[in-house]
Amino acid sequence: LLTRLLGLNKGSRGDDEAILLFTSGSSGEPKGVPLSHRNVLANVCQFGTRLSLPPNAGILGSLPLFHSFGCTVTLWFPIIEGARLVTYPSPLETKRLAELIHQHKLNLLLATPTFLRGYMRRVDPELLASLNLVVTGAEKLPTNLARSFEKKFGLLPFEGYGLTETSPATNVNLPDTEAPNAQTPVISSSKLGSVGPFLPGIAVRITDTATDERCALNESGIIWLRGANIFPGYLNREDLTNEVIIDGWFKTGDVAVCEDSDYRILGRESVDIIKTGGFKVSALEIEDRLCSHEAIRECAVVGVADLEWGERVGVAVVLQPNRELDLESLREWGKQQLAVYKVPSLLHVLDALPRNPMGKVTKPQVIKLFEAD
Repeated sequence: LLTRLLGLNKGSRGDDEAILLFTSGSSGEPKGVPLSHRNVLANVCQFGTRLSLPPNAGILGSLPLFHSFGCTVTLWFPIIEGARLVTYPSPLETKRLAELIHQHKLNLLLATPTFLRGYMRRVDPELLASLNLVVTGAEKLPTNLARSFEKKFGLLPFEGYGLTETSPATNVNLPDTEAPNAQTPVISSSKLGSVGPFLPGIAVRITDTATDERCALNESGIIWLRGANIFPGYLNREDLTNEVIIDGWFKTGDVAVCEDSDYRILGRESVDIIKTGGFKVSALEIEDRLCSHEAIRECAVVGVADLEWGERVGVAVVLQPNRELDLESLREWGKQQLAVYKVPSLLHVLDALPRNPMGKVTKPQVIKLFEAD
């Protein structure tokens, strides 16, 4: 059955193309990413080693299969690992999804932070009582959303990280193991705000964002990876492939810093690292802080080109019901929360943030809103 599912007919090889996916386009133009049989099987094994699901575990599959998270983690993973899989065609209908979780006593929910907000608004806690684990991916999990979800459902969602080019999972946080007795030490396997350690079988190096020189693993810089889950190259784009795969290492374009073996993603170099007045600012750090503002439901921070400052910090926000916010009051609040050079100097209030079908904010569209002013 597995041979048929993955197309491994007589004559097929592990390095042959198994599936063709496209990057999300949230930080630029989508690119074709062929993944081999080896890539997919390796990532299923890597991800599977980190999970400890109960016997006869059940997984909800509702993420789009054209996205690497939905394809590998909610399709191939349960099929190959032999887990029960309950599917539904839309991740947006959270009330119906919660009913399926309750009906089939499912244990694992895989979602994006955007879709978790739907559970927060529409779902009664008892419908998710069977869940042992909630893992999010595709975008940063805001700390306030994680804590709010835990308060309502009694289950803290964990954050993972990966890219289409890595098949996709490379990191994941998981609950700490219970010690058999008080004398047994436990090494923590999660840290809120980080994406956890790298999965087995993945080599990592960090380079300086300005010079590309090697950094220590506990310094911030661009992540480079190699392993059996790394894609062979972009579809019909040898030029782009040669830019990101050098001497067998894949340049992710994401900037991170390691804290006690857990990696905290600072953002995408192209859209999430803002260079303003000589400082480098993480848009994701500012977003996480702004989401604690009582009037803000969600936000997207971007760098907007500026002749004097290089870039200015702009924020597009969606407000809580019946709340108002202007730039002056936001800046006054921000000066109490952030370094002065991180405080937004531009503001757009929107009814909804622009998103792709996975619910991930498309920051190039947010930047265009400010450029049009």
